[in-house]
Amino acid sequence: MMPTLLVATRKGLFAVRGDGANWNIASHYFAGEPVTQVLADRRDGSWYAALRLGHFGVKLHKSSDQGQSWQEMAAPAFPVKPTEGPWADDPTPWSVDLIWSLAAGGAHERGTLWAGCLPAGLFKSEDGGASWTLNQPLWEEPRRRAWLGGGYDHAGIHSILVDPRDPRHITLGISCGGVWQTRDGGASWSLTASGMKADYLPPENADDGNAQDPHCLVQCAAQPDMLWVQHHCGIYRSTDGGKQWQAIAAPAPSGFGFAVACDPHNPQRAWFVPAQADVCRIPVAGRMVVTRTDDGGASFQVLSEGLPQSQAYHLVYRHGLDVTRDGRTLALASTTGGLWLSADAGLGWQCLSHDLPPVAAVRFTD
Repeated sequence: MMPTLLVATRKGLFAVRGDGANWNIASHYFAGEPVTQVLADRRDGSWYAALRLGHFGVKLHKSSDQGQSWQEMAAPAFPVKPTEGPWADDPTPWSVDLIWSLAAGGAHERGTLWAGCLPAGLFKSEDGGASWTLNQPLWEEPRRRAWLGGGYDHAGIHSILVDPRDPRHITLGISCGGVWQTRDGGASWSLTASGMKADYLPPENADDGNAQDPHCLVQCAAQPDMLWVQHHCGIYRSTDGGKQWQAIAAPAPSGFGFAVACDPHNPQRAWFVPAQADVCRIPVAGRMVVTRTDDGGASFQVLSEGLPQSQAYHLVYRHGLDVTRDGRTLALASTTGGLWLSADAGLGWQCLSHDLPPVAAVRFTD
């Protein structure tokens, strides 16, 4: 049985189903409401949808029956900002603007969820989203004061990787705050962005790990020490669990972009969606392509069959690319409402729609 594809958009959440060759939009939830992130929890089959409702705030909904019904859950929320002490003058607002990332805890941590937010607070739930607790050690990390907004006014947590070997080992991607890791379930944190370089800073500051802008961070399920990052300034890879990062030579047509996906079984294979750097943010020369490496970044294929090759202005956000657990089927969606699927690891693409609302995230279920 093929998985369901969940597509989070500015005008609701779509469920796409198919048999590998033919796909159809089967359901539409939260019509007209902005869905910023979605999670399909493989441990119990639950779906979670995060909404950003402006004046009405951030909302979180859960379905335990694959979308047949939804229940509103508690949403992550900051405590009241202190009026005294070291954080009384914190310029960062202590209110959740959006839920930017959702991740399930370890395979045996039923009910444990993580949420990364804007501003860059990390929240944990141990009861399936019924309640949330702010991770104080990261929020009160003194170096947080130097974090910058990566496309937003404030820094945010967009990537959460839970090590399948040890759920106490968690890796975060923060724009702009680098890569942070805990090995004790969040009691303490280390900045692990060594090797990354921010060319938007003066040369003397370009190596500052706390100022890096990783656009998206992914991990190979079969070999969790292999991490891939689409950075604002190019592509990086780590083979030691993020302790050290190696820059990958920019492939044609560009090393700039937002999205990355890696093969769950082959640590040497990863996909990227290049764009024109860096304020233009459209496909290079109006030609939409996906690049794939099968050798750890030593070389890349440019994959374009089925993608628009002229006058194409699609931008793919950092969560707009996903791959199934077998590493064969991919989904790709854009801010201008395009949705494509590939059944052969990206060699060819089928357009499902040109007319969806702007897409924030695509995620396959089991």
